[in-house]
Amino acid sequence: MRNRKYSSLRRGRTVEINMAPLIDMIFILLIFFIVTTSFVKESGVDVQRPKAASAVTQEKTNVIIAVTKEGQIYMDGRLTDIRSVRGFMERFLAETPEGSVVITADENSRTGEVIHVLDACRLAGVQNISVAARKE
Repeated sequence: MRNRKYSSLRRGRTVEINMAPLIDMIFILLIFFIVTTSFVKESGVDVQRPKAASAVTQEKTNVIIAVTKEGQIYMDGRLTDIRSVRGFMERFLAETPEGSVVITADENSRTGEVIHVLDACRLAGVQNISVAARKE
């Protein structure tokens, strides 16, 4: 008797699953993972860095400048001319006064090109400049 009553009550009602809280939770988790993810900056070109025993990892880098063995200069993944390095660095310093620059030079690149890039960065006013190397 009891089962008939229960089944007749149950037939008249439809069960719904509310998906809104689940979707809200997924969006909150997505936002959390996007905010906490650290992005790795790359120079945009394959450069064989020289080895150094005293190489240390720099935690915060804002701009990476790559110099290839052919003498090409890449800033933030784009091919650039040496004449535009100083202007780019001045704009970068205006936006980020405490910014840092890492020069990634190929081990077979000409030293003159690297010095020109380093000089352009210093003339623009960049104080925190590093040269990238691989740890032995």
